[in-house]
Order: sequence, then structure tokens, then C-alpha cells
Amino acid sequence: MSNGWRRPKAAAFAVIGLMTAYVLYHNESFLVRPSDPNWPHYRDLGWLLLVHGVAGGSALLLAPLQFSERLRRRFVAMHRIAGRIYVFGVFVLAPFGAYIQYVDQQSGASWTFTVAAVVDAILLAGTAAIAFVYARQRQIRQHRQWMTRSYAVALVFFEVRAILGLTGWERLGDVVSETVIWCCLALAVVIGDVANDWYDAVPQRAAARGEVRQETVGQLA
Repeated sequence: MSNGWRRPKAAAFAVIGLMTAYVLYHNESFLVRPSDPNWPHYRDLGWLLLVHGVAGGSALLLAPLQFSERLRRRFVAMHRIAGRIYVFGVFVLAPFGAYIQYVDQQSGASWTFTVAAVVDAILLAGTAAIAFVYARQRQIRQHRQWMTRSYAVALVFFEVRAILGLTGWERLGDVVSETVIWCCLALAVVIGDVANDWYDAVPQRAAARGEVRQETVGQLA
């Protein structure tokens, strides 16, 4: 793959890495600080949160490795195993996440957050399932495209928290939070498609440049 794809891909994953680090520090640090005021609520969720967290963490940590051309070519078996773990993790974290939000609704959270969690779960599990089916059929291009869409949906978890935290909008109430959630959900698959189009366009541009160079050389000969 040409540098025309590698540079923006590296930049995108650098941004994702920074966003992940910020969210872990800003939103999830209660996990190592029992004195945090949010700790009692999450402690009450118990094993639900544990299963959701382990599955989600496994999926989100393994997903970036799936987009490495070098790793995919050199370690085919590892790529397949990591892909299966990602899909399994998604199938666990998606329904558990929706159910946890439903439990929060019983404690007074808005029902619209539950609706958003269900839509997110359907998008995440659906795109991962389609990617898995294409992988089984050895239709690699379609598999990559749907895997990209699935990862874009998975990143909504970090995007919402990063946007609300960095802007300070998290202090403005549920209406603002819901707006950010729905915007990120609505744009997730679109962002995935933009990444797919960019990936597919790079080889075409490289081929076009090669044809132009060959034609130029032929004219000069």
C-alpha cells in the first residue's frame, strides 16, 4: 500500500489513541479510585459491567490490529483469531451495553438513552455480523469495508465522551448529551464509508500516476 494511505491512516489512529487515553483518564478512572462518587453506582452493576467491560475492551483493543496491512500479511492466523475475538466481543458488549442502560433507566435515567443504546447495539452487532459473513465467504474487500464500518460504530463510545468532556457540554444536562450521542451514531457509518472510499481511491490514483508517467516516458523516447 502506498504512502498516500499510510500517512492519513497513521494520523487517524494517533487521534483515536489520544481520544482513548483522554476518555480512560476523564471518564473511566473511577475503576482505580473507589473514592470516586460514581463508584457505588457502577459497583451495584457488578458482573454486568464486568462482562461488558471485558468484552468491550477486548474488541476495541484488537480492532486497530486488524487494519495493519503488515500484520495481516505476515500473521494470517493471528488476524483470523483476533477477528473472531472482536466479533465475539461485539456480540457480548452490544446487548450487555443496551441492558445496562435499561437498568439505569429503572434508576431514573431517561428512556431515550436506552433507545440510543439499543440502536447503537444493533448497528455495532449488525455491521460486525456482516463483516464476519463476508470473511467466511472469502470476499475480502467487502469484509474490510464492513469491518471498517463496525469499528467506526464502536468508536462512538469514545467519541461521545471525548466531545462532551473536552467541550464541557457534559455539564449542560441530558438534552445536550443525547444530541451528541445521536449525532455520533448518525455519522458513524458515514465516517466508515469515507474511510473505505479513501482506501479504495489511493490505488486508483497511484495507478493513474503510473499510467501518466509511462505515457510521458513514451513521448520522450
